[in-house]
Amino acid sequence: MQKKVAIFGCAGQLGVELSREFNQRGYAVTGWERSHVDITSAPAVEEAIASVDPEIVLNAAAYNQVDVAENEPSAAFQVNGLAVRNVALACRQSGALLVHFSTDYVFDGAAHRPYTEEDTPHPLGAYAVSKMAGELYVRAYLDSPLIVRTSGVFGPGALQTARGNFIELMLRLAGEGKTIRVVQDHVASPTYAPALASRTADLVEKGARGIVHCGGGQPITWYDYARLIFREAGLEPELRPTAEREYRTPARRPRYSALSNARMESLGIEPMPPLETAVRSYLQIRRRLREQR
Repeated sequence: MQKKVAIFGCAGQLGVELSREFNQRGYAVTGWERSHVDITSAPAVEEAIASVDPEIVLNAAAYNQVDVAENEPSAAFQVNGLAVRNVALACRQSGALLVHFSTDYVFDGAAHRPYTEEDTPHPLGAYAVSKMAGELYVRAYLDSPLIVRTSGVFGPGALQTARGNFIELMLRLAGEGKTIRVVQDHVASPTYAPALASRTADLVEKGARGIVHCGGGQPITWYDYARLIFREAGLEPELRPTAEREYRTPARRPRYSALSNARMESLGIEPMPPLETAVRSYLQIRRRLREQR
């Protein structure tokens, strides 16, 4: 008999890949977009999960407008905090395993090295605080959840969404022919959504619990990431490095938020692909999808 999987946020960059991955592995997958189930409504979440009675619930729904959250912190907290509480409570009632996705932004970047699961979080802004709250709610209500922290997710699913991702932003700016400035003093580990979905399924099938980091595996500055994107895309726009001091944003961001995947790999799970390989794959899929339109 097929195991049942329910996915909140199934239309996002990660959600579409989770749906595809678990379908390919023979699970019976049910997914809900924001328009189908309002996860900020506890009765709606409880009804949705009860209607499927899944063994596994994947929560890929999130409010991720980092700068906007500084002006509307309650909106971020509703989705990233209180709504996660709704999902956790419904999973406790149904007995389902909850797999919740969190972020590298729960750290302040002061360590200047890839963060491990043992490092103490210190969120710097409204978005980060809301994501930390989600983690705490999951751990408060469930004895054995799986929390997967990741970083800078990008995937082909962005081509179907209004907000896109960093690669789409860079390609759009290159098309405008203007000078592009990208920070050189902030480091992350950009994560390819299909690879993240695959490793998540591996973690579930190996019985992993607690907090596991699954970042892109390669610490890189956003400026060098942009250079890599343009190199793989065969573009040569005018790209200039800048710094946090010159490029102020409403939200504070960790200067070094790359994640260590050591625990994940110690469980026998394949390392994440090199970022260059992931970007190349993304661009190939992007070209193919655009040709089909």
